[in-house]
Amino acid sequence: QVQLVESGGGLVQPGGSLTLSCKASPSQFKIGALTWFRQAPGRERELVAHITSGGVTGYADSAKGRFTISRDSTENTAYLQMNRLQPEDTGIYYCRNQYFGRDYWGQGTQVTVSS
Repeated sequence: QVQLVESGGGLVQPGGSLTLSCKASPSQFKIGALTWFRQAPGRERELVAHITSGGVTGYADSAKGRFTISRDSTENTAYLQMNRLQPEDTGIYYCRNQYFGRDYWGQGTQVTVSS
């Protein structure tokens, strides 16, 4: 059974940090090109960060300078490090793995930024 499991969300105060993870299993199912999306209440899903299969990264303007996307081949996991979080970062964060020509989605993890 191929799985893509997302975790790491939670409640954080403005200015705080969280790291989200997206783990692919079994080990033969690799992280290829991976994108983090988020969906805030009442808003459309938006792209937050992306890393290509070659390791090139890209970010939404709102994420530049604060968020970092990465992957660890040994752990078969992708990450989104989020710093200096603000209330507008609140939403459900989803990872999408593109592997062998198909898209795979995590279940989403809630991030809430509030004082």
